[in-house]
Amino acid sequence: MIPVTDAISIDEDELGEKFVRASGPGGQHVNTSSSAVELRFDARNSPNLPDDVKHRLERVAGSRMNLEGVIVIFAQSHRSQEMNRQDARARLLDLIEQATHKPKPRKKTRPTLASKLRRLEGKTKRSGVKAMRGRPKGDD
Repeated sequence: MIPVTDAISIDEDELGEKFVRASGPGGQHVNTSSSAVELRFDARNSPNLPDDVKHRLERVAGSRMNLEGVIVIFAQSHRSQEMNRQDARARLLDLIEQATHKPKPRKKTRPTLASKLRRLEGKTKRSGVKAMRGRPKGDD
């Protein structure tokens, strides 16, 4: 089990790892070794995540989650396979940890009387500036 928070942990069997060749520079070594990691986690069908966390995770993951609810993380920034593997897992755990935080509910507020007056005063000033741009009245 991989701990995410005190209450939530993920089973290692839920993670699917596929090792592929990394793109970019690197010479002969990169052309022969599969050091990049593609990590897959089926968030929608995970028995270890609460439903509210699953829904928030869909929003947090964004384009990293496909239509089936599987989060795909591609890590290739390091030269070694193990470092890329750790990087991908850390990024997944960070996503899940972000989804555990409940957003604060928004409180409805009304503008104060002073702020309403300031806004109207600014509009009046601006209106005066624009009125002065026109042709003078009386000179035909």
